[in-house]
Amino acid sequence: MVEYYSHHDSLDSVFGSLADPTRRNILRRVSRKPLSIGEVASHYSLSLAAVSKHIKVLEEAKLVHKHKRGREHFIVLFPPALREAEKYLKWYERLWNERLDSLENYLKDNQ
Repeated sequence: MVEYYSHHDSLDSVFGSLADPTRRNILRRVSRKPLSIGEVASHYSLSLAAVSKHIKVLEEAKLVHKHKRGREHFIVLFPPALREAEKYLKWYERLWNERLDSLENYLKDNQ
């Protein structure tokens, strides 16, 4: 069995995390300012345990960072993983823009 590490492993984790609308919403909220787990949970009709599981998935994907202040745990956006996903998506954006530009030129030349 071949074992290797790929940046795709982290991208899989990022995109898997972003596939859930609750987690995307949590990211949006903590992108504005750090929030305690309780503050995050107050926006959802989910148990604190369920929200904590969502946060754990985001942490494992390295999309958020959790730190303790006093007795509370705060969640803050951690952008580097999003930058890797952006680079990945930008490659496809360039690819499709080039293809569409090529198609546009072809159609103009063959009218």
